[in-house]
Amino acid sequence: MKQRLFATALACALVLPPAPGALAQATSGVTAQDADIRAFIQDVARATGTTFIIDPAVQGSVNITRDVTMDEAELLGVLLAVLRANGLVAVSAGPGAYRVVPDTAAAQLPGSGMGGSAFTTQVLPLSSVDARIAAETLKPLVGRGGVVVPTPQGNALLIADYADNIRRIRGLVAQIDSDTAGIDTVTLRNSSAREVATTVNQLFGGGEARGGQLSIQPVEGSNSIVVRGAPSAVQRVVQTILELDRRAERTGGVRVVRLQHASAEQLLPVLQQLVGQSPDGEDGAGTVAASAANPDATAAQVITAVPGKRPTIVRYPGSNSLIINADPETQRLLVDVITQLDTRREQVLVEAIVVEISDNAARRLGAQLLIAGKEGSNIPFLATQYPGASPGIMPLAGGWYAEQRRREGDDEDDDDGALELARRAAIQSLLGINGALAGIAGSNDNATFGLIIDAVNSDTASNLLSTPSILTLDNEEARILVGQEVPTTTGEVLGDSNSNPFRTIQRQDVGIQLEVTPQINAGGGITLTLRQEVSSIAGPVSEDFAELVLNKREVETRVLVDDGEIVALGGLLDQNDRNTVSKVPLLGDIPIVGQLFRHRSRSRDKTNLMVFIRPTIVRSTADAQAMSANRYGYMRGQMPVMGERENALDELVREYLRTAPPAMPSPAPAATVPAPVAPAEAPAGNGETR
Repeated sequence: MKQRLFATALACALVLPPAPGALAQATSGVTAQDADIRAFIQDVARATGTTFIIDPAVQGSVNITRDVTMDEAELLGVLLAVLRANGLVAVSAGPGAYRVVPDTAAAQLPGSGMGGSAFTTQVLPLSSVDARIAAETLKPLVGRGGVVVPTPQGNALLIADYADNIRRIRGLVAQIDSDTAGIDTVTLRNSSAREVATTVNQLFGGGEARGGQLSIQPVEGSNSIVVRGAPSAVQRVVQTILELDRRAERTGGVRVVRLQHASAEQLLPVLQQLVGQSPDGEDGAGTVAASAANPDATAAQVITAVPGKRPTIVRYPGSNSLIINADPETQRLLVDVITQLDTRREQVLVEAIVVEISDNAARRLGAQLLIAGKEGSNIPFLATQYPGASPGIMPLAGGWYAEQRRREGDDEDDDDGALELARRAAIQSLLGINGALAGIAGSNDNATFGLIIDAVNSDTASNLLSTPSILTLDNEEARILVGQEVPTTTGEVLGDSNSNPFRTIQRQDVGIQLEVTPQINAGGGITLTLRQEVSSIAGPVSEDFAELVLNKREVETRVLVDDGEIVALGGLLDQNDRNTVSKVPLLGDIPIVGQLFRHRSRSRDKTNLMVFIRPTIVRSTADAQAMSANRYGYMRGQMPVMGERENALDELVREYLRTAPPAMPSPAPAATVPAPVAPAEAPAGNGETR
């Protein structure tokens, strides 16, 4: 097996036949004109006794003219220079053997070459410069087959290139990787570190604007500014900061702060309490004056002012501004507090879903009898009528009797009113019929008789769905009402002999109401203090009492919900079954015949009520735009389009509001994630050591 492997390696090493004239070597020098590089390599191998394994991709030509005599070492150096000029490299393949391959594949091969043309791989650790920035800087300096990438872990560079080029790169990295920046700290006495740092950054272009050469950072805890950069630049920046702080000391003690998001009316008591000032009164314009002689206010003082100069804070409601009259240090502390509180507040969209499903089923079956003897007969009066039976047989019998009297012409003037009432009662009873009604009636000389059978089977299902929603600021109470104001009687006085009657009425809101106060927590949850009510008019109490009965479903609670999650606040599952049997004693118990003396009814009322809530935090303008576009699109889809005309809602927005309908915001471009082996795609750093 070993002999076969050796024979194969030897055949690969001697694959080229001799090329006459490729290399003419004499004592006077070496000459090769347009010679094939593979033949040139073979001639050098014969002259020096070195084995070269040539890759099949090796191609090129050689032009050499040298009159000076060369030894074997010099001839090998000329060969390496020729290979490098043709984009080739000789990589060690063992004692006295080299492998000739294109330099683009040299980084993937083990071993090294000869002299300065050896292709090696080294790791260069960095101490000050960011490895990603250094890799971008050095990439144009490596050869065609060289590679320079930052290591995934640690601030270092991985470089594969010719040995002499790597030595040059190491020297350049040693010059670049040195931190000569100076650092200085300036403590301010009369100005705000944040404001001065912003001004100086804009003036000198620090931070990212100059590639991180000059860094200016405020430290709010100590009201200081840290400056880092070239010593000359740091000195100029420090002098500017000190000059700004001195000028602030010489300015007046009155400062006007215009608020952008916060309310001056709500912020004023907080600031007054910090400096130990309590409101003394409020004038007609709404400006709160301060009392400096209140001893209780001093006990609540948090910010200590300069002795002898009491700070005063008032507000100007016309421009939502605060006016501060205080010494520079107190003024600076108050402005810092205002800056931290005067931020854009988040909003919360609260959506409620009220679902009510009811099912009412009723079944009724019964018979009613009437037998009445006429005048002079011995037949008694007998009738059956049961609660809940409609219509009753008695109103029908009274109406039938009144009609008979009218036809016979026997009705007298005194009985006209009573007979008319009997007719109306019969008509009202028939108008209120439900289900089926069957009956017979008749009379002879001795008696009048009648029989009616009523039957009904009803099943009513209803689905009530209410979805109120409201958008409000964080920690601000909001309320929405969609309904009516229904009058209810709260008092009534008739007076003596009805001489001066009057009635007091109170209006009551009936409909869908949602009251909520959201509070966004640091962990992303939302604490909701809410009250949800759904009410409706059920009708009058009775036919004789006109006061209204109101149906009301109300939930009042305080819950904690995550952003965008749906939670069930509460609900009610109510089922009411009722079976009623009305019958005539004894007669109703007779088999078969007893059905004529019996009335049955069965009813079932089932109600499922559930209330859900879903809060969503609206953090930015894009979130608010997306929410508005979503609601607008839903309402737009509900409206019909008349022919080829524009949707009525779109037409109203364009013509009346003179703007475009809300649309979903454009998605932000996706960030490009650089591949681990592609340093060109790595994000640029700020020049600091990480």
